[in-house]
Amino acid sequence: MKLPPLFFERPVWLQIAGGIVVPLVFGLLCGFVLGWSEILYYVLAGPIAIAGGFLGGIEHRNTDEGAVRGLIGGLVFGSFILLGHEIANNEPKAHLSDPQGGLVFVTALGGAILGGLGAYWRARQPEPDPAPARAGSSASPR
Repeated sequence: MKLPPLFFERPVWLQIAGGIVVPLVFGLLCGFVLGWSEILYYVLAGPIAIAGGFLGGIEHRNTDEGAVRGLIGGLVFGSFILLGHEIANNEPKAHLSDPQGGLVFVTALGGAILGGLGAYWRARQPEPDPAPARAGSSASPR
């Protein structure tokens, strides 16, 4: 399996898009869906968000980096679920605990764990072999 490039080797605009914009937009979407469909909300906020947290961690070389990325992503994600739900201004179809701010704590903690697990998984993968030199491009004698 080919591993994705490391997060800190990407351009800054891609770091912002992947680390902030994606969880923000996905959180808003989940917040809107919270008032429309319980099943769809649980699918989005459950397995899809879990996969996203783990895959975000895979972009980091150690568990500390992955956990911080997951913590920030989970914090943004959970906050924007609540903001999206507030914008939609409807009754939640799924259960929200009281106080609702607890959701942000849970998503931040879950994101940190998933990001750390993703980075741990990456660290255990074998390093890719260096790219072989192309024929005719080396300085070998003929």
